[in-house]
Amino acid sequence: MIEAWQQFYAAADVRELDRRAIQDHGIPGYTLMQRAAAAAWQTARRAWGLPDRLVVFCGSGNNGGDGYEIACLAHADGVAVEVRELGGERRGDAATARAAWLARGAVSDAVERPIPPPAPAPPGDVGYAESVWVVDALFGTGLSRAPSGQAAAAIACIRTARNAGARVLAVDVPSGHDADTGQALGPAVQADMTVTFIADKVGLHTAAGAAAAGSVHCAGLQVPPKIFEGVRPRARRLEPQQLRSFFRPRARDAHKNRHGHVLIIGGAPGMAGAALLAGRAALRSGAGLVSVATHPAHAAMCSMAQAELMVHGVDEAVALAPLLERATVVAIGPGLGQGDWSRCLFQAARDADRPLVMDADALNLLAQQPVPLRNAVLTPHPGEAARLLGREGGAAVEADRLAALEALEARYGCTALIKGLGTLVSAERSGDPPWLCTAGNPGMAVGGSGDVLTGVVAACMAQGMSAAQAARAAVLAHAHAGDLAAHHGERGMLPSDLVAHLRAAVNPRPERA
Repeated sequence: MIEAWQQFYAAADVRELDRRAIQDHGIPGYTLMQRAAAAAWQTARRAWGLPDRLVVFCGSGNNGGDGYEIACLAHADGVAVEVRELGGERRGDAATARAAWLARGAVSDAVERPIPPPAPAPPGDVGYAESVWVVDALFGTGLSRAPSGQAAAAIACIRTARNAGARVLAVDVPSGHDADTGQALGPAVQADMTVTFIADKVGLHTAAGAAAAGSVHCAGLQVPPKIFEGVRPRARRLEPQQLRSFFRPRARDAHKNRHGHVLIIGGAPGMAGAALLAGRAALRSGAGLVSVATHPAHAAMCSMAQAELMVHGVDEAVALAPLLERATVVAIGPGLGQGDWSRCLFQAARDADRPLVMDADALNLLAQQPVPLRNAVLTPHPGEAARLLGREGGAAVEADRLAALEALEARYGCTALIKGLGTLVSAERSGDPPWLCTAGNPGMAVGGSGDVLTGVVAACMAQGMSAAQAARAAVLAHAHAGDLAAHHGERGMLPSDLVAHLRAAVNPRPERA
C-alpha cells in the first residue's frame, strides 16, 4: 500500500482534503492554520536554528494567515520580527490570525522596501555575523495568474534579499508558481525551503517548481487518513528505498543466459563514446550479455575500451539482422546520428520483433515518422519529447510535464519517461498515476548521462522486467548512482562516474530484520 506522503496531489484536490478535514471531521480551520504555522516554523528551526531577524510577507488569504501565525511563534521565541502585508480584506481564519499578530506587533504595507542584508562576518571569518530569514506567505495553491503590482514588488524584494544572503522559507508553495505544473506564472519566489501542508503538491517536484522550492517538507497536520479516500493522486513518488523490490538477490545457480542479451545500436562516426557508455551501463546493471552494433570506423576501439562488450562493425541493415535475432532487448539511439547509415539501422531495429529502448537520435527519427510501438520504452528529454509530440521547443513540455507524458503514451502506445528535474515515468497499468523520481542531482546534467540511462533500462528489460517496471527501476538506479557519485561534488561529475556506481545501485542492501 502506498501511503499519502508517497503521493503527489493537485491543488484542487488538496483543497478538497482541507474541506473534508474541516467540514466532515470537525477540525476548525484556525486549528489547521496554527498547526501549519507550527510545522513550518519548527521545520525551519530544526534545519537552520533560530534567526536574528525575520521578515514575514503576508497575502490576504489563508496563506497570509499562516504567515501571521509564524510571526507570533517567532516573536515568542525572542526573534526580531517584521510583518509586511499586501492590501486587501482579511476574512475568517486569516483575519483571526492577523488579530493575533497585532496583539504582539505592527504591520507594514511597504512590501517593496529593501530588507537590510545580513551583517557580514568579522574579517577573517566566512559567512555572516547574523542570520536573516524571509517568510513567503503571499499566495497559496490557488494562484492562477502572474502576480502583478504590489505582489510583484513583494516577490522582487524577497528575491533581492535572498541574493544578499537571507534564507527564504516558502509557506505551502513558492509564490508565483503553479502548484500543479511547477511553472512560474510570472514573477516568482526562489525558496531555500518549502513546507507544504496536508498533502504534497506535484508542482513542487518537477520542472521550475522543484528548482524554486528548495528542500520540500510535507506536514500532514494530523488530519484523519480517511479524508484521502477516493481522491486520486496526480503522481506517485519513486525513491531509492524501492530498489530492493526491483533488484532481488540472484539465485545461486545463475548463469549469463538467464539475464538476457542486450544489443546497443549507435555510435556514428565521431560519436562512439555514447554507444560505449550505454554498453558499459548495461553490463554494470546486470545484463548477462551485451553486444554493440556500431560504425565499422571505431568498432576495434570500442572492443579495446571495454573487453566485456561484443562489438560488431555494422555498415548496413543486412549485417544487423543476425544480431537482432540473438538479442533479448534492443536499445537504439546513443550516438546514432540521423544520416543514411543511421536511418537504415533505425528502420531495421524498429521493424524487428524485439523489445525496444529508444533514446537520442532514435527519438528524433521516430518523430519524423511517428508510428505506434508495442513493447518499447521512450526516454526523451523535454526537447526530444516536444519533437515526438510535434511541438515547438522543450518549454512547451516543461510547462506541463504530466500532460506531455500522457500525450506521449497516447501517441505511441508504449511506456515513456521524461527526463529532467523530477523525471516522470509511465504507470504500469492504464489509468494509474505516473511515477515521479525525487532522487538525482544537478551533477548529472552533462552529456552522456542519458546514454547511461538507456543502457540501464535495456538491462532491466533483459533481466525479465516489463517495459514499465524497467523504466521505473532504471530511473531509480540511475538517479541513486548519481547521488552516490555526488558525494565527491556535483560540479565536474561525468557519466562514467554514474556507471561506476551502478553496481551498488542494483545491489541494494537488504532490509534489516
